[in-house]
Amino acid sequence: MKPFVLISTRPEDDVAEREHESVLRFTGLDERDLRRVRLEKEEAPVLRADEVSGVILAGSPFTVSEPAETKSALELATEPKLFSVLDQVIAQDLPFLGACYGVGALGTHQGARIDRTYGEELSAVEVTLTEEGLADPLVRAAGLPPVFTGLVGHKEAVHTLPSTATVLATGEACPVQMFRIGTRQYATQFHPEMDVPLLLERAARYQEHGYFDPEQMDELFGALGQQHADEAPLLLRGFAEHFAR
Repeated sequence: MKPFVLISTRPEDDVAEREHESVLRFTGLDERDLRRVRLEKEEAPVLRADEVSGVILAGSPFTVSEPAETKSALELATEPKLFSVLDQVIAQDLPFLGACYGVGALGTHQGARIDRTYGEELSAVEVTLTEEGLADPLVRAAGLPPVFTGLVGHKEAVHTLPSTATVLATGEACPVQMFRIGTRQYATQFHPEMDVPLLLERAARYQEHGYFDPEQMDELFGALGQQHADEAPLLLRGFAEHFAR
């Protein structure tokens, strides 16, 4: 099988490692079939359609829509490399799945308006597939139900999509929970690479990053610990199986 490429932008080594493990777990891929590239440390890879099955963009503490003057030097250095990856993805029509950060990255690359209007604090939310989502080949391959629980926690989100995008899933507080560009490039606002225990672990690591009020962490974590969100990760396995070559 031609490998998939996992693009990571997390500066924290321990978080990046755990994310790599979770993508392996939920895709069902072997390590030899998932090439990892950490853009905050490495140059953008050269992608060739005849050499890879697809590209997965993991989450990130970075936010595309923030003003440049508020971004760190590392974030400013990483963004052009990420957009270089997306240039290649779109030009070669490579299968692509971006989780959370992928909404801002792919959306911005394709002309969407991304801002803080529909941000969501750390939570488990109801995600509903649209008619287009119910008919989408990847969604069908993944076996996602019409309504499922998604794990979210994001400062930015889609405000307006370009006409080339198709909304596949929506939510009450965030109208665009999943969209598709063309026929093979996808982004989700919810996290398909995490279950509840992983979300709590990640949230504890980023408790000072503005995704929730740290003073309410015990109460929030207690409530989230009662949630079940095992269906969204089906999307990662579906992506790996549907696009493997």
